[in-house]
Amino acid sequence: MPIVFEKDGFRFFFYSNEHRPIHVHVRHGDGEAVFEMEAGADLRESQNMKVSELSKAQRLARAHRAVIVEKWYEHHG
Repeated sequence: MPIVFEKDGFRFFFYSNEHRPIHVHVRHGDGEAVFEMEAGADLRESQNMKVSELSKAQRLARAHRAVIVEKWYEHHG
């Protein structure tokens, strides 16, 4: 499970067997969400995350979009 970055208790990562579209998983506490990165950082799904946590995770994903996409290609080709 390659970790892309961690910030403010949020861990952004990929699974090793990922598929397109480019997306990133994020965990915070007991919750997890997935953001699709090709269109900007659109929420695809979430479990056990509060609305405020999802908003913060989405802001972080958008702010680090270039890094996430770069790491995706490094790991998945």
